[in-house]
Amino acid sequence: MKDQDDVDSVGKEQQAAGVGILLQIMMLVLSFVLGHLLRRKRIYVIPEASASLLIGLLVGALANISNTQTSIRAWFNFHEEFFFLFLLPPIIFQSGFSLSPKPFFSNFGAIVTFAILGTFLASIVTGVLVYLGGLIYLVYRLPLVECLMFGALISATDPVTVLSIFQELGTDVNLYALVFGESVLNDAMAISLYRTMSLVRSHPSGQNFFMVIVRFLETFVGSMSAGVGVGFISALLFKYAGLDIDNLQNLESCLFVLFPYFSYMLAEGLGLSGIVSILFTGMVMKHYTYSNLSQSSQRFVSAFFELISSLAETFVFIYMGFDIAMEQHSWSHVGFIFFSIIFIGIARAANVFSCAYLVNLVRPAHCQIPPKHQKALWYSGLRGAMAFALALQSVHELPEGHGQTILTATTAIVVLTVLLIGGSTGTMLEALEVVGGDSHINDSPLASKFEGNNGYISPSSDEESSSGSKIKMKLKEFQKSAATFTALDKNYLTPFFTSQNGDEEDEVEPLTSGRVGFHGHDHDQYSL
Repeated sequence: MKDQDDVDSVGKEQQAAGVGILLQIMMLVLSFVLGHLLRRKRIYVIPEASASLLIGLLVGALANISNTQTSIRAWFNFHEEFFFLFLLPPIIFQSGFSLSPKPFFSNFGAIVTFAILGTFLASIVTGVLVYLGGLIYLVYRLPLVECLMFGALISATDPVTVLSIFQELGTDVNLYALVFGESVLNDAMAISLYRTMSLVRSHPSGQNFFMVIVRFLETFVGSMSAGVGVGFISALLFKYAGLDIDNLQNLESCLFVLFPYFSYMLAEGLGLSGIVSILFTGMVMKHYTYSNLSQSSQRFVSAFFELISSLAETFVFIYMGFDIAMEQHSWSHVGFIFFSIIFIGIARAANVFSCAYLVNLVRPAHCQIPPKHQKALWYSGLRGAMAFALALQSVHELPEGHGQTILTATTAIVVLTVLLIGGSTGTMLEALEVVGGDSHINDSPLASKFEGNNGYISPSSDEESSSGSKIKMKLKEFQKSAATFTALDKNYLTPFFTSQNGDEEDEVEPLTSGRVGFHGHDHDQYSL
């Protein structure tokens, strides 16, 4: 009888698993169909990410009131390891891989300023404000280190919804480059800060400010080095292995697909950040390895990574909606959620406007970031997959109640920013007058500054000579070093790591159209 009971139990588990997987596939299909209809009808009030969230909410609510709630919850509910091992890697790799070099590297100085300095500033401001709010009993009280962990994870922006609307409506190419480039590098910065704060919390003794900085640099620079190293190795392999012949193209594509996960697992095995590593692997592989592939392999890998990243991102938003409906959240701390949103808005403003001020110090008048672009950049700070995954992880790392409060607040913030900000992006862009007319990608006076290596960020020689400020001089020296790296890349790195198949890449590039591409522009010159 016991054996029969075991068989029945296994049978019921398999049935529940089948129902759970069927439910997930149905929601994915419905999300893609609904997203396509919304795009086709040009309905921007409900973006695709919002549609996925709402579908997850609806199905979760239906499962919650049905008899299948327990079994579906068991098979639909998974740990944060699933996010970090299966969902986030393709999303992050695609972010780095889909970078179009010319707009990104022409704005490289500004993007690095927003992503590195700005994210650090936003994390500290958010963490300190949440801590001070706890001291005066405005919000749920958390220790300072846990507030800084929350500040770090909630500073990871994911403006996929905003960018898709940018593309649909046609906005300034430099604004698109700033929003997208900042969000790509911002994820790497946020997760490095989060892990650093987590280490400080678990080993509080002997930690001072200097050691915190050292640990952060170990995580960030070490992960970046691992990713860049794997990317360079892949470039050399595909350049000299002779895999671009007809009967080896399947092997070529398989090896290319495996390298990103090799980079991710290498960094995780070394105790570093796999997310940071795979991001830089994507950037290096697109810059060097991609042009060493045959044309058919280029088409395949572009379509493959776009496909799996789209599936993963849609599934993340569905799961967030499902999680809200199914799980027991700490909704008693509504004040924490409300004031956290206000604090995040303040921190985002400190990030964008202070960094824009620094960037504009070294830009000539005709190339400065205008106030309307700064406002659009501030408004584009949605939260998404990375923030949610780190919040899931915090539940296991922080004391009971603390992690759950952070998860509930993060989930609510992600949902509200996607639904409200994502749904009003079209209206915002029109109000700021950054779509159509003079601000369109093809007509922008800023876009015309892409010619040459200096492009959008290069200050004129007259301004350079008139600058007497030490800050200006330091920033100009940074831009000179960027120009030096441009020359180094063009004269040495590109010839060494690639087969100089630039023309082939230009032909294949339009196939990578997705949530993050710059389309309709030439890609013949990599200007850092």
